[in-house]
Amino acid sequence: MHILVTGGAGYIGSHAVVQLQQAGHTVTVLDNLCNSAEEALLRVARITGTAPGFVLGDVRDRQLLDELFADNRFDAVMHFAALKAVGESVRQPLRYFENNVGGTISLCQAMERAGVFRMVFSSSATVYGDPESVPIPETAPMGEPTNPYGRSKRMVEQVLTELPRADERWSVALLRYFNPVGAHESGLIGEDPQDIPNNLVPYIAQVAIGRLEQLSVFGSDYPTGDGTGVRDYIHVDDLVDGHLRALEVIRERPGVQVWNLGTGRGYSVLEMIRAFEQVSGREIPYRLSPRRAGDIAACWADPEKAGRELGWQARHGLERMMADTWRWQSRNPEGYRKG
Repeated sequence: MHILVTGGAGYIGSHAVVQLQQAGHTVTVLDNLCNSAEEALLRVARITGTAPGFVLGDVRDRQLLDELFADNRFDAVMHFAALKAVGESVRQPLRYFENNVGGTISLCQAMERAGVFRMVFSSSATVYGDPESVPIPETAPMGEPTNPYGRSKRMVEQVLTELPRADERWSVALLRYFNPVGAHESGLIGEDPQDIPNNLVPYIAQVAIGRLEQLSVFGSDYPTGDGTGVRDYIHVDDLVDGHLRALEVIRERPGVQVWNLGTGRGYSVLEMIRAFEQVSGREIPYRLSPRRAGDIAACWADPEKAGRELGWQARHGLERMMADTWRWQSRNPEGYRKG
């Protein structure tokens, strides 16, 4: 198949391009490079032996989208393009709604005009809000997300759910991520925030490599085992494997399908710090700070449905996640900008 990957130069998107090409698919990437680097795609070519097509542009650019779909016969879209920083979304809600929701609507309109009706969407466990209990199954009620980022993902899910109701040609997979971490085993591609990292593991890695002085642990008084927040961390390669399996299922199954992608186990912030120290041999200095707006105490997945319907399960444990992260960061101290 020929797959359009929006946000394909980003962290998860670039790993998806690798696996799609290794599976024999043709890939075209659309990315505005606002939080990614074209260098990632050059390295994808080194890993796979094939350079994906690349179009520099934004999913909100309606003219560009129409030209892109007119010039290519896409079979499906993997939609990763989005702003994703929880804290930033609290400060800039309109930017997040305009980009994440508005961009998806523009993309779907272009797909409809071009007769392309298959989409795998990068959603988030934040759509569950502050869950009543864990682990969280797909049947859990859609809560009130605690930040605009989560609300934007919930809005997009609502938009995409309406499409097959109006037109039965649509086949949509909503993949609710928990916390992607890790990097490709080659050390060539990984997570490379262009500013101070908003996510825990790249922040730890940058402290370990010396780019940042210390880690701030936001919240030490949560009702958890050690008082710090607990999350379900999943290796990015396992996450992407779920996308490819979902892509195959929606080829034959119209409507909207929802799957959690997580390991089914939660780790606290302090457990993650200790795991990274063990793998890297570096001490991670940290300070305890007040809770961050929009965060919740604990969140981990019930991945049983993905196992049953996709034949999928996470294969990589915490040690592998940390080892691959450290390999990427230690070989690329400045990310894609140097090395």
